[in-house]
Amino acid sequence: MGRTVMADRTPLIAGNWKLNQDHLQAIALVQKTAWALQDGKHDHSAVEVAVFPPFTDLRSVQTLISAEKFELRFGAQDVSQHESGAHTGEVSAAMLAKLECSYVIVGHSERRQEHGETDALIGKKSAAAIARGVTPVICVGETAEDLEQHGAAAVPVQQLRDVLAELPASGEIVVAYEPVWAIGSGQAATSAQAQQVCQALRQTIAEVRGDEAAAATRILYGGSVKSGNIAGFMREPDVDGALVGGASLDAAEFAAIARFQHHVGT
Repeated sequence: MGRTVMADRTPLIAGNWKLNQDHLQAIALVQKTAWALQDGKHDHSAVEVAVFPPFTDLRSVQTLISAEKFELRFGAQDVSQHESGAHTGEVSAAMLAKLECSYVIVGHSERRQEHGETDALIGKKSAAAIARGVTPVICVGETAEDLEQHGAAAVPVQQLRDVLAELPASGEIVVAYEPVWAIGSGQAATSAQAQQVCQALRQTIAEVRGDEAAAATRILYGGSVKSGNIAGFMREPDVDGALVGGASLDAAEFAAIARFQHHVGT
């Protein structure tokens, strides 16, 4: 597959708040994040920034972003495979679309581990999101045991292949590579490790959806991302952004990550 230059894919810095922030705290954090980006003269057309609050915060975040005309995007942390019906506790893609969510995280390693989500289910959830015009951020990644047993890229590539099998041939997706062994550890993968896996993931997309789709699909790295290491990841040709965890709860730090171009040497 011919490599398309990174400029063809707008980088995405995504902040996964996980189980943090009630709706009032969410309002304050979105304001602080937007103001920090404004103070830094951030160009949202050059680097897209999105936050992923808990479900209970989404309406408040939507209302604030709309009223203040902030250029931040936002999304949900999960979605149901079902459209409607007797599914207590579930939230549908139609509901997220009505809330103007641009994105939804699907198949995060914590959902896989704590809720037993399979690649087939993650594929069905992703397909449900695409059907409603919400872009799924499809998470794949390996544990330390996976890495030792199967080597780099093998497990995330197979996960992605199985998810893609459930999707329509077209429709925007984002892929997030999250080495489970790096999440919350403070020990990020090296930029070379991230590039190796992201390149393999892009090749997988090319095999399943074609070269054009592979060249257009953004692939993020997630796992102990900070303002101090983001530039190294973003220098890699197949890393198109980051899925940020804990650092996204600090508005100044998250804004510094989003402004990675200021730390990237030519």
